[in-house]
Amino acid sequence: MKRFKIGGVPEHFNLPWRLAIEEGRFRDAGVELHWSDMTGGTGQMIKGLQAGTLDIAVLLTEGITRAILKGLDAKIIAVYVQSPLCWGIHAPTNQPLHHLADLDGATFAISREGSGSHLMSYVLAQREGWDADALSFDVVGDIYGGLWALNHGEAQGFLWEKYTTQPFVDQGKCKRIGEVYTPWPCFVIAVRNEVLAQEEALLSAVISIIQERAAQLKAAPDTAEVLAWRYALKQGEVTAWLKQTEWSSAAEMNQSDLQITVETLLELDLLSAQEAEDWPTKLLK
Repeated sequence: MKRFKIGGVPEHFNLPWRLAIEEGRFRDAGVELHWSDMTGGTGQMIKGLQAGTLDIAVLLTEGITRAILKGLDAKIIAVYVQSPLCWGIHAPTNQPLHHLADLDGATFAISREGSGSHLMSYVLAQREGWDADALSFDVVGDIYGGLWALNHGEAQGFLWEKYTTQPFVDQGKCKRIGEVYTPWPCFVIAVRNEVLAQEEALLSAVISIIQERAAQLKAAPDTAEVLAWRYALKQGEVTAWLKQTEWSSAAEMNQSDLQITVETLLELDLLSAQEAEDWPTKLLK
């Protein structure tokens, strides 16, 4: 039995992993997955891969792409969620911020430097025509730190996955004033190079198992009910989320899945031309 340490956000996207682990599907293939909830998101997982406390991570495409091209010793081995991610753009309820233009030059709460909440702030600035150099950031660790920063005057904006923050919007802990979608598949699976070199066949089996379990979850008639119960979401919102979410079933990585990510990071000056040189070889197994 081979043991892997895997991390992912404690959100609805990752229910296929939790179910497959609970059902013993990986153990049947000779793999024991030790799952850790990463409340700090992609930035926390990048640090875990770097430190060797994680072998595998299920994380945001933009964050891991930038980290690897800046020297992280890892590879992307599969797209996990093919559809884009809908980021909610949140503001404090106790300040007169009601329109996206009110966040031009604002301080954004981010989980960690290089995280999705950080990088997508630049994507938002580009879309809205803001001066990205005027943005500032408050590192808050996780979603709860982000809500605290909004409500204590330390940040005016906070980007996080729309459906995860919906309960907090409903409770009046923040308000949503817009949305921004990733222009790429939102979640990928990355592995430390040392682990990939030793266990490529087993990792391929892991990918096949999770893709099969995700397809079954997508097709099951009670999925919205299960997700709503597990993640304290409203069933109608989960139904809408399911309609726009596609877990990947591709057996191989496609360079085109990542090309727009690399090009956007370059355009935003979040990567140098030298770092992006020969990017497919650096990023993909």
